[in-house]
Amino acid sequence: MTSQLPAASEKPKFAVVPSSLYPVLATVFVSLLLLSNISATKLIAFGPFITDGGAFLFPLTYVLGDILAEVYGLKATRRIIWLGFALAVLAGFTLYMVQLAPPAPGWENQSAFEAVLGFVPRILLASVCGYLAGEFLNSYVLVKIKERTLEKRLWLRLVGSTVVGEFADTLVFCTVAFYGVITGAEFLNYVFVGYIYKTMLEVFLLPVTYPVIGWVKSREPSYGDNVEFADVHAA
Repeated sequence: MTSQLPAASEKPKFAVVPSSLYPVLATVFVSLLLLSNISATKLIAFGPFITDGGAFLFPLTYVLGDILAEVYGLKATRRIIWLGFALAVLAGFTLYMVQLAPPAPGWENQSAFEAVLGFVPRILLASVCGYLAGEFLNSYVLVKIKERTLEKRLWLRLVGSTVVGEFADTLVFCTVAFYGVITGAEFLNYVFVGYIYKTMLEVFLLPVTYPVIGWVKSREPSYGDNVEFADVHAA
């Protein structure tokens, strides 16, 4: 039996990696989402104000969501939102199965694992529900405002979409994740502080978001061809 070796002139075939920044932004977006979901299992108190560990990174997913919707359009942003949803569900299922798996003899950290990561399935359910509502509204509002303002009034798109998206996300997440764990005035404190904090953080980051959007636009040769804009109306 003889093996057929490739001719010297033949070259191996590989998939072409696009030069677009879209895959990089998608990776960062999903990574921030997953890290935020795990961090959110801890409630944090700064004096009288109650929040959770997800407050450190989760607002950045909205900043990236604004960048994606502004540069790539609604249809392209939806793909990443659904990707984040799928991987969040996978992460929750994986952690749940690990929790149920029998611990090895001598491993004494099962209770600690369950106390911290055992709460993640509920957090992930809250996160994906709030995330889907908030991110879809955020990108939808931004694109709809852009249809009217075109390249002008970027601040209006960024702030307007954040106000709507973060409200939906915060209300849904807090209710599903912690209602019953904290109730009454503490729960209202948690919702209010989370919403105001995440909204103001995105407003505070506008001086950073502006040049990043400009930088991404300048490095996307297809920007301005209205390819995704046409997809928005077809979607």
